[in-house]
Amino acid sequence: MSKAWQISVPGSTANLGPGFDSIGLGLSLYLQLTVTLQDTWDIIHLDDNGPKKFELDEHLLYVIAKKVADQYGQQLPACRVEMASELPLARGLGSSAAVIVAGIELANQVCGLNLTIQDKLNLSSQIEGHPDNATASVLGGLTISSMDEKGNVDTFHINEIDASFVVYVPNVELKTSESRSVLPDQFDRAYAVHASANANMLAASLMARDFQRAGRYMEDDLFHEPFRAKLIPEYTEIRTAAKMNGAYGTALSGAGPTLISIIPSTIAYDFVQTMKNQFPEHQVILTKADEQGIQVREYMKRLL
Repeated sequence: MSKAWQISVPGSTANLGPGFDSIGLGLSLYLQLTVTLQDTWDIIHLDDNGPKKFELDEHLLYVIAKKVADQYGQQLPACRVEMASELPLARGLGSSAAVIVAGIELANQVCGLNLTIQDKLNLSSQIEGHPDNATASVLGGLTISSMDEKGNVDTFHINEIDASFVVYVPNVELKTSESRSVLPDQFDRAYAVHASANANMLAASLMARDFQRAGRYMEDDLFHEPFRAKLIPEYTEIRTAAKMNGAYGTALSGAGPTLISIIPSTIAYDFVQTMKNQFPEHQVILTKADEQGIQVREYMKRLL
């Protein structure tokens, strides 16, 4: 018998419009790991949502797990890791943040680090560079976060998000670095005040669970979407059609190219069918907010 772990990490959407680099939402789309100890390392992808070829010391999961083990003065033991992911790469659904959170949890379990939730929030956000996707993958639900210059994360966490979400995933990748390259280096004061007010109203609306108002402010971003829109397939068409079909609002999911709508759950089925018909080049997926965040099950596995 050998000790084994099942680790489940939700994907996420970030920003939701003007909540730039600070608002995240865990989604019911998951990265699943099965981890067992063995004499040599094996990382096996069970689907296409992972690198086709890689060197072990360049694989993000291994890099993060080893970094965390080293940071706590522990030797990372060799593992067999089977990875199944519902998160397409470079689409704005938090695939890299989920792997980072999974790598931290892998090291936590196999090295017995006893990391706290706050440790996981800090480590994942520091590695990501901002706390939006990372906090949402750790905690699930809605997160509104800031990170100070020392890498300490402060998060408001809200569950019971009684709405549905629809993501529109195009068949193209968009690296976050490319999407950031089109952003201006600075805004003038009046513009920044307006943009900040919209972000404040979005956060307040979400915390009050006023999703109709939240949807309005999702579509009033000034920080990044006006500059990224040209990179996104059918950006204007999807936003317009979603609104006509009953969505509260639509925004980029993270840096894109995926778009996400917040909709009343009562219209979910008809809405998705209509949008699938209108946008056959996109993968249209209905999902909900994840309510659990990272989940770990430890068990004993019989060796063959």
